Amino acid sequence: MTPPRHRPAGSARAALRRAYPDPWAFLFGEIALYCLVVLVVTGLFLSVFYIPDVRGQITYQGPYAPLHGQPVTGAFNSVMRISFEVPAGLLVRQTHHWASLVFVAAIVLHLCRIFFTGAFRRPRERTWVVGIAVLLLAMVQGLAGHSLPDDLLSGFSLQIVWSAVLAIPVVGPEVAYLLFGGEFPSPEAIPRLFVLHTMLLPALLVGLLAVHLGTVARHRRQPGRRRPERTLASLGLLLLVAAVLTLLGGVAQINPVWQLGPYHPARATSPAQPDWYLAFLDGLVRLAPPWSFELFGYTISEMLWPALLLPAVAFGILTLWPWIERRLGGDRATHDLLDRPRDAPLRTAVGAAGLTMFLVAFLAAGNDILAVLLYLPLEAVTRLLQWLFVLGPVVVGLVTYSVCRSLRRSGLHPARAAAGLRLERTAAGGYRTATGRAADRGSGGR
Repeated sequence: MTPPRHRPAGSARAALRRAYPDPWAFLFGEIALYCLVVLVVTGLFLSVFYIPDVRGQITYQGPYAPLHGQPVTGAFNSVMRISFEVPAGLLVRQTHHWASLVFVAAIVLHLCRIFFTGAFRRPRERTWVVGIAVLLLAMVQGLAGHSLPDDLLSGFSLQIVWSAVLAIPVVGPEVAYLLFGGEFPSPEAIPRLFVLHTMLLPALLVGLLAVHLGTVARHRRQPGRRRPERTLASLGLLLLVAAVLTLLGGVAQINPVWQLGPYHPARATSPAQPDWYLAFLDGLVRLAPPWSFELFGYTISEMLWPALLLPAVAFGILTLWPWIERRLGGDRATHDLLDRPRDAPLRTAVGAAGLTMFLVAFLAAGNDILAVLLYLPLEAVTRLLQWLFVLGPVVVGLVTYSVCRSLRRSGLHPARAAAGLRLERTAAGGYRTATGRAADRGSGGR
């Protein structure tokens, strides 16, 4: 007779649940990984038909009648061919675009979960830095892919990037010529972006993700093999992510390049906004005052502050936050359990203030649309958003700090505060409500 398996009881079982949980918030990292799988598969399909050629003009003769007889580049013509002539081409192209949007969103949500629960603390600081690098690479990868169709919207996006790179003091023109291959619009820009988008950036992204997954597995230190049911659940999540992205690609139109037409420097269109993860940069440019001056014979452009300096400071603080928090709090211990956001009021307040700044900048990217919807002058909407960008993070940060301290003192759960349920500490290290049901405090930092 086979002896029964040993099962930990009491406090040991509660400790294992805290150290090795399986909450829904941990799914964001897996969703990002599976979006990357969809991106690779759809990207390989698109690369077969895409032609990165903008050197000459050809006459469009495809099935889209409004563009008949117009001069277009080879890149734009190939995107039109993918959209209207290649079987399932439009489905694959839109699925690829939706996958890129969800990919960055999943990374952002994953990093938010790590930040607000303190999973970046020692010994996981390097894992946090790799995660930030993955986010930045994903954003650059999305920008490069968004620019490949050579349509009107992507062309003006590249023109803004050209202006931002030129704003770099001293070395700006040299860097711009290196990236674009000459004065904008250069015929070398699209081929170079194609190489970046299909070869260099994906290789770096996959390498960083491999390093990130390796460090997560090393720090998790969960005993035993991977359970078969967990493997099947991961496979099911992969199929579900692929199915949802394919459904979005089939029913939700995105980036209809034929409506705007090919890029031409003399044309402009409004309203036009970039993808959501780059909209905050557009918003910062629209909110920033026109500060420019001469310094040691060099022109400091008004594009420097919103497009380069402020994002660099924000991402720098975010990258160095594990060491900043360690210096502020003096906590040099090793942490294998997560915090509740209320247990770290300063960290939670800083995170809420940062998200507020991002949200206001995101809204500012559509200030022209807001002005139309609200029947207000564009200048009034812009001025209101400028005040919100300055005061909003301060107010949100102070309120969040106060609420976290109040919840930590009272022991009330935010979702159960109206019912008057209190969380009491248990001997196992968790929390117990007034009804007697235990609630785990934290989970393993991964």
